[in-house]
Amino acid sequence: MEKRIALFPGSFDPITLGHYDIVKRAIPLFDKIVIGIGTNVSKKYMFSIEKRVEFIKEAFKEYDTVEVTPYEGLTVDFCDEIGAQFILRGLRNPADFEFEKAIAHANRKMNNKIEMVFLLTSSGKSYISSSIVRDVMKNGGDYTGFVPDSVRI
Repeated sequence: MEKRIALFPGSFDPITLGHYDIVKRAIPLFDKIVIGIGTNVSKKYMFSIEKRVEFIKEAFKEYDTVEVTPYEGLTVDFCDEIGAQFILRGLRNPADFEFEKAIAHANRKMNNKIEMVFLLTSSGKSYISSSIVRDVMKNGGDYTGFVPDSVRI
């Protein structure tokens, strides 16, 4: 039987408890989850790619079915490269759904062998976003309730 491999793509600048929740809940659904840290040249990142990889690896160190890999280019091309048949995404609200639906249709047009799998964020985590966390960090606030313990600056 073919292994069920899912790619969970994002910039993870930084990884949040929302991201962590989605991956933890997806672990039983897939044989392997690759957390792909995409590079977007138009984005200014707060953390280096190396630091983001470190945060995520530390957060999932007890799970041998979770890997972390940076990538560039199209997500569907990276799926082919790693043998992923699924793209995993989290949905916080209706706006996320509309955004992700458009991406899902574009991905389907480029590669119809990859299925999008959406998980709703758990109650109490739907307001957390990396941009809110960065804002709190930049302004000296207590960000620890929004991120895994591995994210400490």
